[in-house]
Amino acid sequence: MDHTLQLRAATPDDRDWIHELRHRVYARELGQHPEDPSGRLSDGLDGDNVYLVAARGRTRIGFVSLTPPWVGRYSLDKYLTRGELPVLTEDPPFEIRVLTVEERWRSTAAAPLLMYAALRWAAARGGRRIVAMGRTELLDMYLATGLKPEGRTVRSGAVTFEVLSGSVAELTRTVQERHGRTLERLRAGLDWQLDVPFAPRADGCEHGGAFFSAVGTDFRTLSRRHEVVPADVLDAWFAPSPAVRAVLTEDPGWAARTSPPTGAEGLLTELAAARGLPEESLVVGAGSSDLIFRAFGRWLTPASRVLLLDPSYGEYAHVTERVIGCRVDRLRLRREDGWLLDPDRLAAATRTGRYDLVVVVNPNNPTGRHTPADALRAVIEASPARTRWWIDEAYLGYVDPADSLAALAPLDRRVVVCTSLSKMYALSGMRAAYLVAHPDTAAELRRWTPPWPVSLPAQLAAVTALRDPAYYAERWARTAELRRGLAAGLAELDGLSSVDEGIANFLTVTLPPDGPSAARLVRECRRHDVYLRDLSPMSPAYEGRTVRVAVRDTAENARIVAACRTALAALRAPGPERVVPVTPSGPAASEAVRGGPGSVSAVPDGPGTAPVAPGGLFGVSR
Repeated sequence: MDHTLQLRAATPDDRDWIHELRHRVYARELGQHPEDPSGRLSDGLDGDNVYLVAARGRTRIGFVSLTPPWVGRYSLDKYLTRGELPVLTEDPPFEIRVLTVEERWRSTAAAPLLMYAALRWAAARGGRRIVAMGRTELLDMYLATGLKPEGRTVRSGAVTFEVLSGSVAELTRTVQERHGRTLERLRAGLDWQLDVPFAPRADGCEHGGAFFSAVGTDFRTLSRRHEVVPADVLDAWFAPSPAVRAVLTEDPGWAARTSPPTGAEGLLTELAAARGLPEESLVVGAGSSDLIFRAFGRWLTPASRVLLLDPSYGEYAHVTERVIGCRVDRLRLRREDGWLLDPDRLAAATRTGRYDLVVVVNPNNPTGRHTPADALRAVIEASPARTRWWIDEAYLGYVDPADSLAALAPLDRRVVVCTSLSKMYALSGMRAAYLVAHPDTAAELRRWTPPWPVSLPAQLAAVTALRDPAYYAERWARTAELRRGLAAGLAELDGLSSVDEGIANFLTVTLPPDGPSAARLVRECRRHDVYLRDLSPMSPAYEGRTVRVAVRDTAENARIVAACRTALAALRAPGPERVVPVTPSGPAASEAVRGGPGSVSAVPDGPGTAPVAPGGLFGVSR
């Protein structure tokens, strides 16, 4: 017998067992529901829920269910209105529910690990909040883990529940701080078959660039760069201009050993001339992230309120929400609207003056959509004086460099426009960027800028690139041609729901709801040294099934199409990681481990077991 504990997505073969176990626990054991002659218990959400299963070999041990926000309804809707429970609409949560374990396995680590798996699954799909119900007699346990009462009590049959919620980020920190060592010990004997990483990223911020793990971050196997297609990061597919390459190779020893101009004075002058902007309105940095951290760290505090687009570039959520601790709201872009930003919705959200900062990435990454500058200008001009606007134009060259708000920034104290030179000028390895602001704002940021903010090779490359606009304009036009060709090749593949070309140096592909997850497609393509970006952690709007693909040259684009074709064929057959809804087959039911819905029995602290929770972090709801 295989004694390794497996954690996997449910398969159709698990369906009858799930319904039968629910009936045994919730009807017979707890008396929460009347017994059914069929001996089975299900509910109307089973066709949309995701079930995760714990098993040892062929022996099933327990399961937990999640209701993702894109389902549009929750089990809690049966008990409370959205007005009574606004947490269901303010930032639509993942509902974790129906944690159920076979009686003989309730003193093992199965229940805590199932709950940990549910947390990781929600986080990997962009989840930001968990909602659940916990039995009132176990409330102290839930509060100790970071869950907070919503001030609502629900009674179902003979069982009374407290409605609870918690931030995914905070709950993840709680698990790692209190139970990280135990989880690592359990991991050694665990068969983790889910399509999400077992452990969260250490820095809490998702970025592309995983391809470097194949090349080698110790730089000892750089020859591998010729074998890997790095389409998971939006670096330019083309080389810098010949003039840039020439200046970098003329005397690399001098460029490496020599300190650059302290304040990047020559770069500032070149930027001002190339963009037609006053030099005193410019601030340079080692990439846009340098400027984001520097500016936001000066302007914002945990008391600040920020509005972000969702989905959008993840660095902004990371800095405002996780690093500074601001109150962050999101203006949700919708798939049915083609991911377009509606200026009227943006105006309605910002006219109240509640926001200290509004961030708009335009063109937006990862949606690939652009909002005309005139439309944004009208919204900004009508907004309150207290609201600062940060406009990120990193990809504007792929649309029209002239359709910029940069000229507004020196005149309006509320407006800052940030532009990276990395993506448009093939200088990602150099790290150079600038922002445009009112001269007073720019002067304040320069005071907080350390000397030599941009390296000498980066200053040389950036200045030279700005002097060669014709070369780059041709490369940007060629990028559009390559993007169209890549989109056409991917659109011919079986197994994709849609290919969305956008307007920048990337596109997105979406898998059907009943197909493999984006994470599985990405992982399968890596077997062929083709690296793509799973967008799932960026936003629940992607429903775990959208992948971003950077535009590469003709040969690498062909490899991308070939790898996706092979990967989709390999994933077409049902596998253990496919998430399968459990179709209802009986009357409604609820959830529990021993003692009631969502409760986790005390687990002995010893080999192969866990303390009371990581899994007991959550109540689970019916």
